[in-house]
Amino acid sequence: MKRKYWFGSLTPISIGVEIIISIIILINCSKDKNPVNPSTLTTVTDIDGNVYQTVKIGNQLWMAENLKVTHYRNNNAIPNVTDSLAWSNLSTGAYCNSDNNETNVATYGRLYNWFAVNDSRNIAPAGWHVPSDSEWKQLEMYLGMSQEEADQDTYRGTEKGGKLKEAGTSHWYDPNEGATNESGFTALPAGARESNGTFKNYRGLLAFFWSSTEGSDSDAWFRYLPYDGSEVGRVSSDKKAGCSIRCVKN
Repeated sequence: MKRKYWFGSLTPISIGVEIIISIIILINCSKDKNPVNPSTLTTVTDIDGNVYQTVKIGNQLWMAENLKVTHYRNNNAIPNVTDSLAWSNLSTGAYCNSDNNETNVATYGRLYNWFAVNDSRNIAPAGWHVPSDSEWKQLEMYLGMSQEEADQDTYRGTEKGGKLKEAGTSHWYDPNEGATNESGFTALPAGARESNGTFKNYRGLLAFFWSSTEGSDSDAWFRYLPYDGSEVGRVSSDKKAGCSIRCVKN
């Protein structure tokens, strides 16, 4: 049975409707695939010395791993806020580890509130940036979404999310529906932190990625991928929430 997803202020997010679409995906090696050419792969290093694999998807060069950095580009520290109440009261940048557990960082990277995304000191490595909502749409349309689909919110894009998710169930919960990772993006389900500072049992179930684009004074756009669906979710949610970050080259 498909489950409902809750996020942000512990009310159902607008996309948190029950997924009721069952999809049989027929994979045809000669159609609608975007294989990764290993010769295009490079790495990028952040201010802390973390090295990330990258992948070229269409005309964009993306990180193929979740951001782990703990300093802005000018070497100022990003606060690691572990206390739930302190996190819920933030209006400035901060990060945390999934479940406040350092052992999760190597695989899943770190979670950041949107204030860290928007900080003028820059969270991305030099020559890179956090993608805008439009740049996420560019990626999605390269994978086969129409402009009309990309402009919608909630779940959209049928199998396009599967092309972004790491295949198999080493990190994703079963069934990791539709996951082929044809794009080489290798999305991992790091989960998220609620705007009230609590961690729900999202790791393994969902991947959340910030965009740099505001939705309103209190909200910003992000993308999410579910374990039990192959679509891509697009939603504007509380800037206080903690999500993963993937950067794209300038």
